[in-house]
Amino acid sequence: MLVRKEERSMPMPELAQLLNEAKKDVREIGPADLKHMQQSGDEFILIDVREPEEVSRGTIANAIPIPRGLVEVKIDGVTTDKDKKLVLYCAGGVRSLLAGWMLAKMGFRNVISLAGGYNGWMKSQ
Repeated sequence: MLVRKEERSMPMPELAQLLNEAKKDVREIGPADLKHMQQSGDEFILIDVREPEEVSRGTIANAIPIPRGLVEVKIDGVTTDKDKKLVLYCAGGVRSLLAGWMLAKMGFRNVISLAGGYNGWMKSQ
């Protein structure tokens, strides 16, 4: 692949910068908040963005598995309602935050990421 000189000299954003930007559009909740949502009958779609081999080791009840790399492509098969509450999680909270950010950029207005991800969820149980 040929890269033009001006493309090589452009600085890449640091991960921390990207996560800070994502947090402007995606709300984060903790495991206790998710448990409360589940117990109170709050209506939402729970999406596990981990890879299949991670999902095979355990998942949160009622989660729909969609690997991070396919979220943008497969979300319309889950919902086309841009106001639907979507709660995403991964192993630690980074991939779900970034996936949620992309969904927000696609027009989804109620996207939430589980801070601490599945690992945090399991520690809280």
